Amino acid sequence: MATLTIRNLDPTIKERLRVRAAEHGRSMEAELRVIVTDAIGAAPPSREVNLAEAIRRRFAPFGGFELELPPRTPMREPPSFE
Repeated sequence: MATLTIRNLDPTIKERLRVRAAEHGRSMEAELRVIVTDAIGAAPPSREVNLAEAIRRRFAPFGGFELELPPRTPMREPPSFE
């Protein structure tokens, strides 16, 4: 487990945290653990989306993205090793 120190916290925020923790019957430290876990999540985000799908989702709000494909040309002759 890691230890975090929060400096320069506004006294109003600290008081609201104290009240919220008391309402839930927890210490301020336990309340902060719950808040951070809820905000960030206990597990890392799933990476089941492939790269193509991620790009498609990124550009979907702009109407997609179309690339111009270069014209096809015949393949060159293979090298001769004689």
